[in-house]
Amino acid sequence: MSYGDPSVRELPQRLWPGPRKDEKRLLRSLPAAQALARIVRPCYGPHGRQKLLVTAQGETVFTGYAAAILGALELEHPAARLLQDTALYQAEHIGDGVTFVVLLAEALLEQAEYLLQAGLPRARLWEAYATATAETLALLPSLTIRALGPLEDPFWVLYSVMNTHTLLQTDHLTKLVAHACWAVKELDGTFYPERVGVCRLKGGQLEDSCVLPGLALPGSPCGLVTTVLKGARVALFSCSFGPASPNAPATARLSSPTELLQLRKGNEQLIKTQLGQLVTAGVNVAVVCGDIEEASLALADTHGIMVVRMQSLRQLVYLSEVLGTPLMRFLVPPLEPGTCQRVYQQELCKEGSAVVFEWENPDTPAVTLVLRGTTQEGLREAEQAVYHGIDAYFQLCQDPRLLPGAGATEMALAQILSDRGAALEGPTGPVFLAFAQALRTLPATLAENAGLAVSHVLASLTAVHQAGHFLVGVGVEGIINVARQEVWDTFAAKSQGLRAVADVVRQLATVDEVVVAKEGPTHRRNLTS
Repeated sequence: MSYGDPSVRELPQRLWPGPRKDEKRLLRSLPAAQALARIVRPCYGPHGRQKLLVTAQGETVFTGYAAAILGALELEHPAARLLQDTALYQAEHIGDGVTFVVLLAEALLEQAEYLLQAGLPRARLWEAYATATAETLALLPSLTIRALGPLEDPFWVLYSVMNTHTLLQTDHLTKLVAHACWAVKELDGTFYPERVGVCRLKGGQLEDSCVLPGLALPGSPCGLVTTVLKGARVALFSCSFGPASPNAPATARLSSPTELLQLRKGNEQLIKTQLGQLVTAGVNVAVVCGDIEEASLALADTHGIMVVRMQSLRQLVYLSEVLGTPLMRFLVPPLEPGTCQRVYQQELCKEGSAVVFEWENPDTPAVTLVLRGTTQEGLREAEQAVYHGIDAYFQLCQDPRLLPGAGATEMALAQILSDRGAALEGPTGPVFLAFAQALRTLPATLAENAGLAVSHVLASLTAVHQAGHFLVGVGVEGIINVARQEVWDTFAAKSQGLRAVADVVRQLATVDEVVVAKEGPTHRRNLTS
């Protein structure tokens, strides 16, 4: 069957030069993908650069974390939003491989443009890309040569992951994360990431960071009771600690001093009733994210209730998950308060302190990694690296397999696909070659960000991989043996990233035009009528 275009045998000759200037662009989504890739490409790899990100709220953030950058962008192009959502899904569910998704998607779309310009119909392109994706995913398990043992120290694996997200003290941070993850791991090998808390406190040096038993959160006791040394029963409140807030929608209308006095007495009686209910339920620690009324606080002191103010609702929600008690919207006791051994204030530096919820060993359900630093930007960067390490350990507990890092896996896959594509006839062969070319752009980006001569590094990598040595990747001074340097990628992150990229690329490759339905006058009249 003839399509009026060059035959598939002519595709390899026209594949790589790309579209000529006089040829019309066939993929309308390609410029959007290129724009996103241009933003995050300098951040890829352990030698990636940082960016000063100004958010829509005017906050300036110093970061090289692709998920933070993409999450702050307000995009209008629908293809860009689709790729953004795919990358953020990777960050949310896997924790790593965000830049990998964006860069590989852009490279595959560029190759798809070349194939379409060469005359390959879209339907065949879609099918051939699906075949190449299935072949790549089938090859991936054969490259796993290491696995994290159930009793093995995870430091050597976590270092590779965390080294790409922080510029300072990677050794120290990795040791802390490995210790924290190991401390809360169940005997059956189950690991719950929410049991490792992270507390940022400005002041000191990053070397002063430590792991505390229990859950430590930024906050401070507000009353005279600052410690509960035994049998703490905790209630969590997202409301004010006292009567209704003055910002409440209800407004009392008073016409005489007598009514004012009655209102005051009513509030006092309400406070006594509410505090009495807490005492009856055995609550001796109240954690609040809201206003704390002085009269209520004084009454709580007389009943021996420790009142703690948290800085954000997010911390309160996290504490609710660990303690297993609900977050109350009104000042009433929960059916089952959270329990721990003791609650106390821990002074960690002159500029800040934390409230620690501690359990008796070995039943500690949570530990906290307390990060110290001189700047908020440095603390934020360290926190991102820590969360990446925690997410990576969680993935390794589900699937302990490891792949060669530093671009070695991409080069190995590219070499195999190139060999098979050269031997295949029909549209599948050129698509395999295109897939291989797209994979090679990732180690090329690593070399570029490391300040190396990209052409020289790629030529060396290609020669070594053609000789069958697939454990060779990109280092700071050139090519390296990733097994000797202990540079690894988790199998879960790589495989999920490839699936996500393949899905979004096949969707965008079928789009030939972006149509925006703007709101018209008739539509506006219907809405207002």
